[in-house]
Amino acid sequence: MTEPNPDREIVAVCAKAIYEEFLRYNSAFSRTTNRARRRFEQRDWQGHQKDIAERVDLYEKSVQRLVVSLRKVLDDRVNDHALWPEIRWFFGERLAKVPDAGFVKTYFNSTTRRIFGTVGIDPEVEFVAPPFEDELELIQSLNLQRYPYWASVDEVFTQVLSDFAFKVSYADVEHDIDFIAREVEQFIRINLDGLQELIRFEFINSVFYQSARAYLVGRIVLNNNISPIVIALKNTDKGICVDAVLQYEDEVSIVFSYTRSYYFADPNSVVAAVHFLHTILPRKPIDELYTVLGRLRQGKTERYRIFNHHLLNTDDQFVHADGDKGLVMIVFTLPSYDLVFKIIRDKFGYPKTIKRQDVLDKYRLVSKHDRAGRLIDTQEFRKLEFPLDRFAPALLDELFSEATETVTVEGEKLIINHVYIERRVRPLNLYLREAHREAAKRAILDYGQTIHDLANTDIFPGDLLLKNFGVTRHERVVFYDYDEVALVTECNFREIPQPRDDDDTMRSESWYHVNPLDIFPEEFIKFLAMDAELRELFMQVHGELLTARFWREMKEKHLQGEISLVIPYYRPSVPDKQYHST
Repeated sequence: MTEPNPDREIVAVCAKAIYEEFLRYNSAFSRTTNRARRRFEQRDWQGHQKDIAERVDLYEKSVQRLVVSLRKVLDDRVNDHALWPEIRWFFGERLAKVPDAGFVKTYFNSTTRRIFGTVGIDPEVEFVAPPFEDELELIQSLNLQRYPYWASVDEVFTQVLSDFAFKVSYADVEHDIDFIAREVEQFIRINLDGLQELIRFEFINSVFYQSARAYLVGRIVLNNNISPIVIALKNTDKGICVDAVLQYEDEVSIVFSYTRSYYFADPNSVVAAVHFLHTILPRKPIDELYTVLGRLRQGKTERYRIFNHHLLNTDDQFVHADGDKGLVMIVFTLPSYDLVFKIIRDKFGYPKTIKRQDVLDKYRLVSKHDRAGRLIDTQEFRKLEFPLDRFAPALLDELFSEATETVTVEGEKLIINHVYIERRVRPLNLYLREAHREAAKRAILDYGQTIHDLANTDIFPGDLLLKNFGVTRHERVVFYDYDEVALVTECNFREIPQPRDDDDTMRSESWYHVNPLDIFPEEFIKFLAMDAELRELFMQVHGELLTARFWREMKEKHLQGEISLVIPYYRPSVPDKQYHST
């Protein structure tokens, strides 16, 4: 007879408490997510922006609340490392083969990491995520709307728009159906095997909301091929209408970019939805797909797991990332993997006057803001460990001399107590030296459009040096240096006062008073470290960015509650200049 386990009751109580707190968190997440439909129907874009910030905070607040509760339940046994493996086993047994159980296990891990201050991974008290292949059997649980092709694309999309109807009616549904059908038929004839090979269309049975757009996300199934299809909807004064039909992988990839705000969607299985998306976007990392759906902690878990697997199967060393040395961050990368790691320096170089807490606050601001396709999503990690011998000597020297508050060594491991991880892009200043002339011109125009787009979403980048911007694989310019980011509405945009006399012009310092948030756009010309031709092109198209008037007008729009939309796709009817905002 098995001896009774004296801890079984407390194990069950703790496991149940963790599970129930997760359900409360997940319910709150779903409530916030489901508000997106009403926001879209009512064109409440300001409310949507508030929901973005609110949803980001839900997870951390929930874990903090749970840890306080467990400390009360367990008292002096809360750090009993012999007890927690039992809780882990008991908890895991009850989640076997449950769809999306990985989310619940990640939540369990967050709890134990907070309690124990875990460095690296502790498999005794954490769940190690299953390999990608082990989750494939759960994909079939995803609710899809399937539309067989019976020789009429019009009939298919008549049913699609009927199934995905809103309280607001379509402005001209017949026009929309005709538009979709023409776009789809043309794409299939040109890029796929022709309509004779078309089998059906499949759409996730959940609308995806982001900013002021709603998306129907699906795939085209042919005899020997599948292809993405995303239908973008907008809500106008006259009603809802189809704004674009996206079918090329690259344009769909940009809509699901790591530089955009997280989607508000509620598929019945997020794991299955992620794998569905991966079938139409095979080059998009799984971790980014979790993140773009708003499951930030699961995205972090997947990113670390996938990267750790890569690290174990390679032998190259971490080195300084390409680009100019930063005054605030030490930035390094593993050449064989598409990520960069950013560690805050102990002290910041001149002329930086900000503090460490200021940097943390700026990164939090970006995480809760509409990134407009121009700010890279950055994930914050704590207490990571890496093999010491995988770091190049020059990088180690800098870490040990300038990041002593953040890095330590334990045996053969380098412990990083705090780091930001983000996708690697090519610094714009380096890109301009390497690119052919036409590509360089496009990049400079997009650099200006990046600043426009950020201004439209109430973001002033602060430091406009080209080295703080990067170019993605889609040749889009993005901003990634957040230590001086500010809201446009917080800044005071001024013209440079006229000098009183010749003595003023000779002074090494300003002859006029400057407050901390005073900005002088006329000085932006100093940041345009480019050749004469590129500078002339920039000034011709984006010269207004160098005027205080432009920024004051933008500030006033935001103060009046006006929302300027940055659309993440190209529409042929849109003038060329606006194309760069996509």
